[in-house]
Amino acid sequence: MYIHTSIQHRLALGLAGLALLAAACATQPSEPPRTFHAELEYLKTINDAGPARDPQMIFLLMAQFLNANQAAAGSAYFSAFLERHGREMPGPQRALYLAALALLRGAQAGEVPLLRRSAWVDETVAMLQEAKRLSQGQIYVVRWISGVVGAQLPERFHTRTAAREDLLWCLQHDAEAPDGGWLREAYFQLAALDRDAGDADGARRWLALSGYPGFERAALLLTPFAVNARTGLVFARRQITEIVPGKVFALSGFEFTDYHFVVSRDGSQLIAIDAGTRPAAAQAVYTALKERYAGLPPLTTVLITHAHWDHVGGHHFFRSIAPGVKFYARANYADELRNDLEAPVGRFHYFFGTDFRLENVADFRPDVLVSGPTELKIGGTRIALFPVAGGETSDGMFIYVPEDDVLFVGDFAMPYFGAPFLNEGNPEGMLEAIDLVVRLNPKHLRHGHEPLSRIFNSPALLADLKRHLAWLLHEVLLRVARGETRAQIQRANLVPPFIRDYPDVQLPYLVMREQFINRLYHQHVGYWQP
Repeated sequence: MYIHTSIQHRLALGLAGLALLAAACATQPSEPPRTFHAELEYLKTINDAGPARDPQMIFLLMAQFLNANQAAAGSAYFSAFLERHGREMPGPQRALYLAALALLRGAQAGEVPLLRRSAWVDETVAMLQEAKRLSQGQIYVVRWISGVVGAQLPERFHTRTAAREDLLWCLQHDAEAPDGGWLREAYFQLAALDRDAGDADGARRWLALSGYPGFERAALLLTPFAVNARTGLVFARRQITEIVPGKVFALSGFEFTDYHFVVSRDGSQLIAIDAGTRPAAAQAVYTALKERYAGLPPLTTVLITHAHWDHVGGHHFFRSIAPGVKFYARANYADELRNDLEAPVGRFHYFFGTDFRLENVADFRPDVLVSGPTELKIGGTRIALFPVAGGETSDGMFIYVPEDDVLFVGDFAMPYFGAPFLNEGNPEGMLEAIDLVVRLNPKHLRHGHEPLSRIFNSPALLADLKRHLAWLLHEVLLRVARGETRAQIQRANLVPPFIRDYPDVQLPYLVMREQFINRLYHQHVGYWQP
């Protein structure tokens, strides 16, 4: 059964780094020879089973066709799909497929012969109008695609007035956007419409809001991510969220890592989960939290989920707040720290920025070492610490606050299974740690980075995901035993036969699959040769 409830909010497409070419009448180069795209093959397999129950899978498939420069193949795929399944879909679901097809057709328009092109564009516009009718004009992605495509068509197609209405509707309903990055294109296209209409002031205002310096650009990018040379990558817009009102706070978008804080039961102490990447980032986070909530108690404790660069690098700032701040970490933290210090530091600048200093990681020393399950009481709040092998590092530690029903799990479900450039990571360890998450069954599950908390968002989802990853583990090891290479295993497009019945798992499984296979292969075959 297709469920339309809150459909706009489920379109969390940021993780895919979505790049869409919606220039409906621009001349596009002909499609290159086909190469293998693992994500594209997976998404086709999911959709081949029938209309997707998770709308993300529709638009991620559309995006992968575009990113692979296969707009014509994508247009043919969606056309055939609608021919097979269109009659069985409810209106809103059909609207999503029509909008995706229309955008693919727009990207393909430059390849259509000139004598056929006007009719091609008219058919595409008709698809968008039908998509809006079927969705009663209330689905954000449909209105966005209609506005973006219509704004770029020549005046003779008479779509620009409707496009402006669509784009303004998107701005008025910004809370329904998959993320804030989608607004940039609405601003940009409104700027272009005003420029073409001779309204230079309006064009200047919209362009400033888009963040683009001018009307020339290489691609259309939709993502909540942002990169700054000095401060590095952030995964989400800057935000402070009350996970438990007045008690547990999450701060995202200040730097690469999320920060969490817990107010003790008696209100006398503030407890931090992890210390971030840089002292300056930790200070910005702490200052923002104190400014938003002026009555917060002083920081007394920092609990470290694992000793990676981006979770301990800001410890100097937290120690500077008061001389008695106490840090807790796993007893084997030094092994992980040794890994950190042996890594190729030059690669960090892509993630952490030029302000990152490895010495701020090297001199991290916790005050209390945790070697087994441990229970603390801080300001009347009971906190349980659970060492885990985890999926990313060997020094993982879960931090459970039963009173607030929240579990902090660090990066145990990081899809890289360890830093990409280090010999670490433990797929089997992640599967074992999922059992502990399921046993504790917290209401609030918080990871070390915003996309992880968004995608791997509940014990129930992780329990279902474990079943699929256990199937994958078994399949990979069978193929390793048969002597298949890693490339052969990746090209096999390994998809659990029962995944169709678990729509909530389809995206998390895709996020995990590639690196899960890579780590298993390397660790069971050898890093040097079979």
